[in-house]
Amino acid sequence: MPRGASISRTRIALAVGATLLGTVGLPAVGANSAVAAATTLYVNNAAGANCTDAGTGAQAAPFCTIGAAAAVAQPGQTVEIADGTYTEDLTFTRSGTAEAPITFRGKRPDPLYLSSGVRLGTWDKPVNGFTVKGAQHLRFANLSITPAFQKPSVVVDGAGDVAFDGVDVGGGTSIRITNGSDKVLFGRGRVYTAGPALLVDGGSTGTVLTTNEVQPSAPTDGTGILVKDAPNTVVVSNSMNTRCYAGIVLDGASTGAVVENNVVDTALDLDKSCADKAAKATGITVGANATAGTKVDYNVVDSRSGGAAYSWAGTTFTAQGQFTANTGQGAHDLVTPSWSQKGPNAPVDPTVDSADENAPGMLASDRIGAAPADDVTVPNSGTGSGIRDRGAYENLDVGSAFTPAGPTRLLDTREPIGVPSAQAVPAWGTVDLPVAGVAGVPATGVTAVTMNVTVTEPQADGHLTVYPHGDQAPTSSNLNWTAGRTIPNLVTVPVKDGKVSFYNASGGTVHLIADLAGYYGTKGYLFHPQAPTRLLDTREPIGVPAAQAVPAWGTVDLPVAGVAGVPAAGVTAVTMNVTATEPTADGHLTVYPHGDKAPNASNLNWTAGRTIPNLVTLPVKDGKVSFYNASGGTVHLIADLAGYYTAEGKVSYRPEGPWRLIDTREYIRWEDGERPAGTVPAWGTLDVPVGDIPNVTAVTLNVTVTEPGAEGHLTVYPHGDAAPNASNLNFLPGETIPNQVVVPVKDGMISLYNASGAPLHIVVDLFGYQAY
Repeated sequence: MPRGASISRTRIALAVGATLLGTVGLPAVGANSAVAAATTLYVNNAAGANCTDAGTGAQAAPFCTIGAAAAVAQPGQTVEIADGTYTEDLTFTRSGTAEAPITFRGKRPDPLYLSSGVRLGTWDKPVNGFTVKGAQHLRFANLSITPAFQKPSVVVDGAGDVAFDGVDVGGGTSIRITNGSDKVLFGRGRVYTAGPALLVDGGSTGTVLTTNEVQPSAPTDGTGILVKDAPNTVVVSNSMNTRCYAGIVLDGASTGAVVENNVVDTALDLDKSCADKAAKATGITVGANATAGTKVDYNVVDSRSGGAAYSWAGTTFTAQGQFTANTGQGAHDLVTPSWSQKGPNAPVDPTVDSADENAPGMLASDRIGAAPADDVTVPNSGTGSGIRDRGAYENLDVGSAFTPAGPTRLLDTREPIGVPSAQAVPAWGTVDLPVAGVAGVPATGVTAVTMNVTVTEPQADGHLTVYPHGDQAPTSSNLNWTAGRTIPNLVTVPVKDGKVSFYNASGGTVHLIADLAGYYGTKGYLFHPQAPTRLLDTREPIGVPAAQAVPAWGTVDLPVAGVAGVPAAGVTAVTMNVTATEPTADGHLTVYPHGDKAPNASNLNWTAGRTIPNLVTLPVKDGKVSFYNASGGTVHLIADLAGYYTAEGKVSYRPEGPWRLIDTREYIRWEDGERPAGTVPAWGTLDVPVGDIPNVTAVTLNVTVTEPGAEGHLTVYPHGDAAPNASNLNFLPGETIPNQVVVPVKDGMISLYNASGAPLHIVVDLFGYQAY
């Protein structure tokens, strides 16, 4: 069950009318058995597999049944079971050794489907049991078992050192570990049986129940986990919904237990009160004879059933504070809703990055085999690395945080910087640029980089595509140029293998420059998107004392903290669309942190008389940023706020793509409609769906205007808002020009306004998004 999706609300039906098959009786292996075998046995009952139970289990002639393999398996052997349905009742009595266990396994299932492709029984042909009786040193992995109605599902009877990994059970009665069994592990399973779903009793010792999804059916008892007269049991990192029955129960002489990192939801349908059944819906129960040496901590007990959160030696507690004060247990427990829909007003997910990583029985990965993932929007409050989640599933819907850096030059093919020698990129040529471990960028954990990329001295018209290293160059452009023109654009691109790639899609050579603006990873700052708001206009004046152009070699210091919705304190970086207009001489603009020396980097390059925009993301110091006019003439400057970064927030960045959202030159079909090819009219608006992106708040786009019939500008803004007094691109008739745009999303859409007196075409490519 991926985080964010809850345990299925659909009650698992119990199959009726079992087909009885002969139970496989397996002789035990004595202490003087042959030394560990080194071969693999194969089971495959598929048509054309040439299976035979009379053979040796070779891959070319596998066994038809698991029972046939189990009857001859020797210590150290692995029985590889091919995907398929096997309607066998199985009792395993043959043992491996401590150094050489016997393993029975299917293929690891696809995480999207979760369940194994090795099916022991089906709903219409269930099996009558899966029993390990008296055997030692066995391993079972990646199996799906469907027992018959009211028949035992899995029974471990008087066995030892038996481990189940990724075994799913749907139907039948409890998975039972009994009769003095020792050191049995049941982990990463899905358990949909009649309750109690997992039952440990009969003096069994050292049982570990870890990282399971538990959802019992409840004709009479829907308890999740019941441990009775079974000392030293570990119940760790399980997720359960018991629908108005008890969650975890330690009864009888079940002393020395550890109950940690579990997510226990006893509510009806995950979030509803149990009303008159609430008395049965206690989250964690520890009987009087089970308290000695038992530890309860780091659990989340969902409070919505209306039942008691705890019962300890007969006394019930509804709140974690009461429980801890009276028992000394559960100091890090949380009694709170265990999940909620993501959104601006949603509480912090209590299960995320909060587990005790040092608890016994913790596995290296979650129920679907996913490694721990750090949610950058949640403080790391667990032990160890601090990023382990409570329950059976890691929250994998995590994004990245931004660290502003530079500007620092990473690439200059004229120098050389970032390349072996100083030479132009050839026609249709590619440059692979290492970015991880360079200029302060971490060597690992980097998901994307933001760079200001400049093309200069191009010999022919063309465009540049920046994309993740190792991918095929996509059909998108980051910069478009005409021969001889210098043009920049901000680029945010996913990083693969520590590198990014640049493709010169033109028939002539070109020089490339890339200046680092920041990077995304597991540490950093979180973005707060804002609708375009004008912060600076030297023509007005806005952001400056008087309406006058910036002089040659002049600097403007712009306050951004405490302005236009930006907080007065705690702002680490700002993103703005910056436009240079009416320049009287060729030159470039450098935008940099206030108080620093202007670096050897450019954000915009212009020729005299040209209006040129570019998106800029840079650190904020003293609440200000600075603009340096590196030219021998005057220039007017405009800056429109797109958002800001702080240490806290609820949205994080997901680098994706690049994906083409729309090209008005081509017919496009969306889920909710279609758009024939055609220009956006003069003073017209184009509404663009951003796709089915859950909880999206803003998108990072490369927007290109092409074939405009008149001079004008383009404004990109949240759908449904009025078009603001801001521009993202400025263009001349017939010009093709791109710019990166960061814009909030409303109703799953954005809007683009053609502020010109003639039609034009628009191309929009998605490079990533911010989401809850």
